[in-house]
Amino acid sequence: MLDMEPNQSRKLSPLPAFIFMSRWLQLPLYLGLILAQCVYVFHFWVELKDLIGAAIGNEAALEHIFHAVAVPGAAVPTKLNETTIMLVVLGLIDVVMISNLLIMVIVGGYETFVSRMHLEGHPDQPEWLSHVNASVLKTKLAMAIVGISSIHLLKTFINAASYSMEVIIAQTAIHIVFLLSTIAIAYTDNLMTRTQLLSKQPH
Repeated sequence: MLDMEPNQSRKLSPLPAFIFMSRWLQLPLYLGLILAQCVYVFHFWVELKDLIGAAIGNEAALEHIFHAVAVPGAAVPTKLNETTIMLVVLGLIDVVMISNLLIMVIVGGYETFVSRMHLEGHPDQPEWLSHVNASVLKTKLAMAIVGISSIHLLKTFINAASYSMEVIIAQTAIHIVFLLSTIAIAYTDNLMTRTQLLSKQPH
């Protein structure tokens, strides 16, 4: 009897086929994240519009910007200075980085856990998607979270006079925990990859 061709798919029995098909239950989750991405895009343009309006002297935009960067319990800024602009811009960068994180989860998660997107050879295929798996995706998500935490910590340092020392120390400690966790995840992934490569080498 001839062996089955390597690229020939074997028909699954009903129970394994049903269990395997359950992966499509994740599709509404990824569609929901796309809607969340739309909300972030809308929020980005609202903040950018108010920043431009504040720069040209619009009173309503100035009021919105001042309350957006104000720290609870601290005095609300009264003029549009470099620090206020920087805090607003960092907020916009924060939105962009969270949107990047959403794209990685949506595209990478769908490709890894639901179905192939067949983007090989597409000019816009993300570089990281060509070798994505659950471990790579986890590492990239951890790095994205560290980047987002860095933006929040930078915003705190710029506006340090409005925060207590306990808050600054707590945020710094949380960022360090994120950073160490990312290093540990990357090291573990590298260790597992090397172990797999060594196991495949002929003895």
